[in-house]
Amino acid sequence: MILYWYFARRFAFLLVGIWCIFFVMLALIDLIEQSRRFGAEVEGFGQLLQLTLLSMPKSIYDILPLIVIIATLSLFLGLARSSELVVTRAAGRSALRALLPPVTVALLFGLASIAVMNPIVAATSQEYEARVADLRGDASVLALSSDGVWLRQGTGEGQTVIRALQANLDGTALRQVTFLTFGSEGTPIRRIEADQAVLEGAAWRITDAKVWPLDSAANPEAAALQHPTFEIPSNLTADQIRNSFGTPSSIPIWDLPQFIQRLQAAGFTARRHQVFLQTELALPLFLVAMVLIAAAFTLRHQRGGRTGVMVLAAVMLSFAVYFLRNLAMIMGENGQIPAMLAAWAPPFAAIAVAMGLLLHLEDG
Repeated sequence: MILYWYFARRFAFLLVGIWCIFFVMLALIDLIEQSRRFGAEVEGFGQLLQLTLLSMPKSIYDILPLIVIIATLSLFLGLARSSELVVTRAAGRSALRALLPPVTVALLFGLASIAVMNPIVAATSQEYEARVADLRGDASVLALSSDGVWLRQGTGEGQTVIRALQANLDGTALRQVTFLTFGSEGTPIRRIEADQAVLEGAAWRITDAKVWPLDSAANPEAAALQHPTFEIPSNLTADQIRNSFGTPSSIPIWDLPQFIQRLQAAGFTARRHQVFLQTELALPLFLVAMVLIAAAFTLRHQRGGRTGVMVLAAVMLSFAVYFLRNLAMIMGENGQIPAMLAAWAPPFAAIAVAMGLLLHLEDG
């Protein structure tokens, strides 16, 4: 038991150390990138540093599999160099049992990542996107709530708030819709309710609309008019509406199920968010797969020039599994395979391949 605690503690220290090294490296790179993108818009170095710190959690979170595989390679190469694995085998302990501590640490590390780091990434990503939108002047035009879809647009006649009970997949066709237009002074000037509104070109084409003038009539209901068709100028596009959802990573994993329900209730597709949710839940298993892949090539005592070849093979196989995971996510988001299969098949397949290699190479 003391031996296993030693392996686990050593692997945990390597994980933390490599995580810190990558954090510093990515922070320096990201600071240069933020300076290139927003150097003319921000005021001083402090704002650039804030943008960098806000974007860093997502950057480091995306490379957790790489951190785990580098830590595993460092662990077993270090144990092989010091002949500690040889001593472990000589003491009658199977080298496969030596995998239990790093596998357990990787599993706990993955669970802690999705429970703690994922909400931090979501919060910092939301704040980063909000600040970038302020700098560029293109804030989000869409929001979801329990009572439907909310949009806003600005035209020559003022700001218009749009609420709809449901929408199509890209938000260009709304049902049970209300338009409330505000003048330049912030006072409401018109209200429109309709059964349907479709975004065609640079205008909303409204069907069966009832229009209330709010700025001139003493009794808006008495002055209301019914129109079979009605048009309202718009500066929105389908791309703007779709992009207003942001990325799934900007939503905490605890809030994702409710957000998915709201998307589906509003008529939007939630396939991208479903795949992301299942992929996040499968992250601990994927990190375990990275540990097993690295161990399959470095668990045995290395001699001569084979070390570099085995490390290269482990890294190449891990990148292949990572590519397979991303490919499965894309296929899941496109609806070609179910979300559960897209998220859980790659880590299970990687674990099966790694265990096959370990059982083939391990001489007991």
